[in-house]
Amino acid sequence: MRRPGIAAVLLLCCAFVFFAAQGAVAQKTRLVFMTAGDVNMLALGQNIFAPGFAAANPGTSVITIHTGPGNSGSQTIFEKLLAEKKANKTVGDIDVALVHEIFMKWAMDEDLLQPYAKKTDTWKYITSPFAKNTLGVNVEGYVMPLFHSQTALAYNPDYVKNPPKSYAELKEWVKKNPGKFGYNGIKGGASGVSFVMGWVYAETGKYKKYAVTGPFDKAEIPTWEPAFKGLKEFNKSVVITAGNVGTLDALNRGEIWMGPVWVDMYFTFMNEGKLDPKTRMILPEPGMPGQPMYFVIPKNAPNPDLSRKFIEYVTSPAVQANEIVKRFNWYPGIDGSALKGSIPQDVYDKIYRDITPLDLQQKSLAFPLADYYSAILEAYERWAQ
Repeated sequence: MRRPGIAAVLLLCCAFVFFAAQGAVAQKTRLVFMTAGDVNMLALGQNIFAPGFAAANPGTSVITIHTGPGNSGSQTIFEKLLAEKKANKTVGDIDVALVHEIFMKWAMDEDLLQPYAKKTDTWKYITSPFAKNTLGVNVEGYVMPLFHSQTALAYNPDYVKNPPKSYAELKEWVKKNPGKFGYNGIKGGASGVSFVMGWVYAETGKYKKYAVTGPFDKAEIPTWEPAFKGLKEFNKSVVITAGNVGTLDALNRGEIWMGPVWVDMYFTFMNEGKLDPKTRMILPEPGMPGQPMYFVIPKNAPNPDLSRKFIEYVTSPAVQANEIVKRFNWYPGIDGSALKGSIPQDVYDKIYRDITPLDLQQKSLAFPLADYYSAILEAYERWAQ
């Protein structure tokens, strides 16, 4: 793994010293929430979760520490917990953390986490398969998803009257409508990567092996050549866009009629008037990948009961409805049907009009295991470009 720089580690240590001093002065029960992800995750912790939880739980305060975007942000959290374990630190510095999928393999291998999730009052709302298994790792009981970020096909219903319901139907649709489907290949954003992974799952029928169980078998790679040569032929009739935003812009301008998008970006564009409100979505068979972010509680958390209470607060239907769905346009970490009564009916109808909670349970797929993920991208460059 790539190590974070010395400056990042020193900054993290200074943050803990500062917040320890603050806690001594305030004399409140302090919960330290450490989050990976983009800067919006820092804002979410500082400006929404912390004051909301403190108001609901007088005598408590929440300190949010941000480690940075992507897998490297989660890696920093992992290395902090691993260092505490190696130092035999029985009471650590972190109460609860928000991490990416890859973190779970590292942390489960090192036995760094508590199996807390089934003790929470909100576990009854968790139906996502990602709460059971991620990247081939059994995580059931150790995680609660904060949100689910999903890809799907967006389309213009003025031109697409009967959208393709599967990858097989999409291939036929593109033959009849050349130049009207667009995606960004495997460059410029993960919506295109997700589309390619879905193509491989559809062509091989081996989603479970490639994304859930493994193991990686290098000898399988040559068997993908026909699937990727088929994708190369498919690409001759499509528009390769500049990225995630490029696909949405092309849809809005009418240059393409259909393409893969991130659902939260789709709704954000629509809310900002950057996408025709008539645009619709579909999740084709056998499905397309999405990804969650997870709450975890370290084994040596100082306040595990309060950590559990914090996670219950954030995964409650009211907070999921108002903050995760209405404010950030993500799908909720809990089952969407649990939001009824906590969200205006028109908002509920909008986010689940095209892709229902049941669709997400059945057709929201995981990205491949790391070795398969890399091999598929290499195969695309070898045979589909």
